[in-house]
Amino acid sequence: MEKIKIIVATHKKYQMPEETIYLPLQVGKEGKETIGYQGDNQGENISEKNPYFCELTGLYWAWKNLDADYIGLVHYRRYFTNQRNLSKKETEKFKQVLKEEEIRKQLEKVDIILPKKRHYYIESLYSHYKHTLYIEPLDETRNIIEEKYPEYLEEFNKLKKITSAHMFNMFIMKKEYLEEYSKWLFDILFELEKRTDLSKYDAFHARFFGRVSELLLDVWINKNQLKYKEVKVMDMQQVNWLKKGIAFIMAKFTKKKYDKSF
Repeated sequence: MEKIKIIVATHKKYQMPEETIYLPLQVGKEGKETIGYQGDNQGENISEKNPYFCELTGLYWAWKNLDADYIGLVHYRRYFTNQRNLSKKETEKFKQVLKEEEIRKQLEKVDIILPKKRHYYIESLYSHYKHTLYIEPLDETRNIIEEKYPEYLEEFNKLKKITSAHMFNMFIMKKEYLEEYSKWLFDILFELEKRTDLSKYDAFHARFFGRVSELLLDVWINKNQLKYKEVKVMDMQQVNWLKKGIAFIMAKFTKKKYDKSF
């Protein structure tokens, strides 16, 4: 039977799914005290980049060190689920996390499992990024793609038109695809790192590598015409949609950038 491993990126101790396909991974472990999980600072790794690359240090670790036929990435606060009516109690939500049997059934039909698309409706992915964050890293990413991977440029340029995307850096895919994607992604991001003065940004905005990668995932998938299945995402903690909505309106109409995650 093909082996599936899904890393659960976390920086703190938290309740985890019971099924063994889920592997809690302490991201940004380098220089930090252990919280009892596998650390992303063992083997070949970029753990020290976590303040900027966020959960991508976990993806890099999985790419370089994890032995499995299928590899996935989720977060301690977000999981895939096929439940329609979700429990409101945090402790009960773990019973609704997507099970191994369900995952295997989906992967028989597709190359990748992805979260359902997030829709922005009133603006494009590019304009939303520009309103809420600093656009320079995303623009520089375009320059890098034009220079190093021009065959992806047409798909990247669609960011200025399309209004939805598979966000959160969440997926489950065949190892061979993960290797191809990671090689492409990190080549772009490491070049972006060379061209960017991180001292220009505060701690929140310096994490743009993770945000840029959210938009690059669909660029890679669409260009390579991979078959995927969309699955509902479950937030383990309560999301304050009112605050999130107000912050978006302020960003769009008053040019006030986001200063924290919601």
